[in-house]
Amino acid sequence: MVVLFMYKERHAKNGHQHAIAYAEGEKYYGAKATINVWQPKVQEFNEFSLSQLWILGGSFGEDLNSIEVGWQVSPDLYGDNYTRLFTYWTDPKEGHWWMQFGRDYVLGYWPSFLFSYLADSASMIQWGGEAVNSEPDGVHTSTEMGSGHFAEEGYSKASYFRNIQIVDGSNNLRAPTRIGSFTEQSDCYNVQNGNNGEWGQYFYYGGPGRSSTCP
Repeated sequence: MVVLFMYKERHAKNGHQHAIAYAEGEKYYGAKATINVWQPKVQEFNEFSLSQLWILGGSFGEDLNSIEVGWQVSPDLYGDNYTRLFTYWTDPKEGHWWMQFGRDYVLGYWPSFLFSYLADSASMIQWGGEAVNSEPDGVHTSTEMGSGHFAEEGYSKASYFRNIQIVDGSNNLRAPTRIGSFTEQSDCYNVQNGNNGEWGQYFYYGGPGRSSTCP
């Protein structure tokens, strides 16, 4: 099942925690990455865990435009603990934001007139994980992000985004000029960037939530 997210609201809500990589400082017309898929444990019915791409325009206030595509586990939304997977691209020649799954499946688009700050281009791209911490019983949730393993545990254990690319003004896919990273609470969920020939720009991310290092 393919799930789409599109909203215009504050990006960071109370209780939402992230472990992300991001690109900013240019005009962006799309993004791409290869991700691995897990089924993270979600502790509370009203919590969720996701891994996705964010296409962002505007400021991180009430005027933020956001298109979000990826995979998530959300018992409250879907009534189960299954994982949904999705990804996307964009085509500036038509002025719309397109979504593509895998290599061959174009699933649809968001018309540019739906947006104010994303009508022409995006100002930031983010890749990574997000989990809701509702602090059940007054402690950090044990809801996992990614695979439930920290970034430093690496291949076969930690969740990753690899071959990270953006679409530039010439409609070409290329590696971002610079990549930053961010997490609110690295002892619960963290992120670790890297670069090599096969994976290009990549990062590992995630974590178990509540643990001996995450109170």
